[in-house]
Formats: sequence, structure tokens, C-alpha cells
Amino acid sequence: MKAKDYLYCTALAAIVVLLALAAAFFGSVDISHMTDSDKYILYNIRIPRVLMCMIAGSTLAVCGCAYQAIFRNPLSDPYILGVSSGASLGASLAIVFGLDMIVLGVTFIAFVTALLTVFIIMKLAQAGNRMHTTTLLLAGISMNFLISAVISIIMFVDQEDMHKIYFWTMGSLGGVKYSDVLITFCFSLAGISIIRIYAKRLNILLLGDLQASSLGIDVERTKKFILIVSTLMTAAVVSCTGVIGFVGLVVPHIVRLLVGGDNRRIIPYSIFGGMIFMLAADIAARNAAAPAELPIGSITSLVGAPFFIYLLYNAKKKLHF
Repeated sequence: MKAKDYLYCTALAAIVVLLALAAAFFGSVDISHMTDSDKYILYNIRIPRVLMCMIAGSTLAVCGCAYQAIFRNPLSDPYILGVSSGASLGASLAIVFGLDMIVLGVTFIAFVTALLTVFIIMKLAQAGNRMHTTTLLLAGISMNFLISAVISIIMFVDQEDMHKIYFWTMGSLGGVKYSDVLITFCFSLAGISIIRIYAKRLNILLLGDLQASSLGIDVERTKKFILIVSTLMTAAVVSCTGVIGFVGLVVPHIVRLLVGGDNRRIIPYSIFGGMIFMLAADIAARNAAAPAELPIGSITSLVGAPFFIYLLYNAKKKLHF
């Protein structure tokens, strides 16, 4: 990173701090008087929520950088291998069996099923020592459809808990606790550090497998390792927050347009970009229909889906001409 990058990142960090303060102190409940109930809301509800926003946003954005480099496709995102659908299935089962009343019950089951889903998909895509990215994508899409069908059946059979399952699958930060924040932070810090170390190798992977191999990169081993690390990070986030889409797609792509294709620069900018995107989405989710709260995933999708359509339109124009 150049000197100007540190200056820009400092400016982005200042924006993050301002948004974090706004998210903590402004909402449907006025806490300006700082009574005992105000302090409880601030310290036990809003601060954990703000911290989770920052962690989830940065994690999903960095995972998006990694996936887009591995698949050499700017339209890839962290949910492409079924992490979100696997976690949703686990959360649905946990809610149906009443494990949502146990501390970390839903989180733990969602985390396990997310990892299990990705493990199955990676096994399906593996042929010998190689893992074909095309087969990996197709297996991920198929598994997503299969699990979505199973979740739909669960919601139909257990209509009493249907609203809980639906709200979880749309993403929610309402029940986040400090224990969730600590667990997710540990996974995210370790994962982001590893992906940053591998940033130069991710740049080389963008050249293609043959060129990367000729430059001394163990392509298959690197891809598997980064996919596993990214999956662990994404699973940790999704198991605590539910499915919050498009963060890992939109943020890295915008950053890439602004700073170029070097992952050594994209990753730091994406950390702050993910935080800003998530904090802004959370503020909107809590205030747009106050005192009711919208699922944060609906806000990120409302922004991300049109952006995704725009990317597809641009890609189609380039192919046409």
C-alpha cells in the first residue's frame, strides 16, 4: 500500500466511527437521557449489534475478494458454495426442535451444517487431487436449491415457528450478544489476516492456473486452503446473523473499480467498505419502519440486487461488442 492509501483508509475509518456512533445512539428508542433502561439498551443491545455489523461487513467483504480471485469472476460471493443455505437449514432445524432457547443453540447448529454442506460440495467437485471450479459452482447451485426446498417443507410443516425461520433467513442482528461477537471476531481476525498474507498469491491466481503454476504456486492447494478459510469465516458470521446477502459481491467489486485489481489494496479497502455498508444498512433497517425493524438482509438485497443486474448488463454489452 502507498502513503495515500493509508490516508484514504484513515478517512474511511473516521466514517466507520461516525456511523457506529449513529447506530449506537440513534434508533426507535431515544437513549439521550441515559437512564438505567437507556444504559441497558446501549450496552447490551446496541453496542453488540454495532460491533457485529462491523465484523460481519468486513468479513463478508474480504471473503468476497477471495472468492472472486479464486473463481476469476467478479460476480462470485461468499454464499456461492452453499454456506448460507447450509446454515439456514441448521438454524431451521434448531428452531423447530426448540434449541433457540439454549445459549448458542442455533448458532452452533447453523455453523456445523454450513461447514458440512460446503464439505459435501467440495467432495462432489473433487476429481483425484483436483477440484474443478465449474463443477464446484454447479454443485453449490444444486445444493442451494435442494436445501431451499427442504427449508420450505420445514416451514410448511411447522407453521408455528415459520416467522422465526423466515426472519432468520432474511438476516437479523436483533439477538446478537457479546458471546456471538467474540466468537465471530476470533474467526474473522484469523481469517482476514491469512487472506491478506495470501493476497499476492490471489493476484497470481487471476492470471490463470497454468501461469500460476509456472510461477511456483501450488494452485489446487492454495485454492482449497483459501476456500476453507473463507468458508469458516462466512459460516461464523452467518451462524450468528442469518443470511445477509450481497455484501461480499457489492463491496469488493466497487473497491476494485476504485483502486484497481491488486488484492493487496482491495482487501484493506474492502474491510472498511464492508463496515460502512453494513452499518448504513443496519441504521436503515432500524429506522425505515420504526418502531418495527426490517430484516437487514432485505436492505442489503435492495441495494445489491440492482447493482448485480447492472453488472450483468455491462457484462452482456461487452460480450455483444
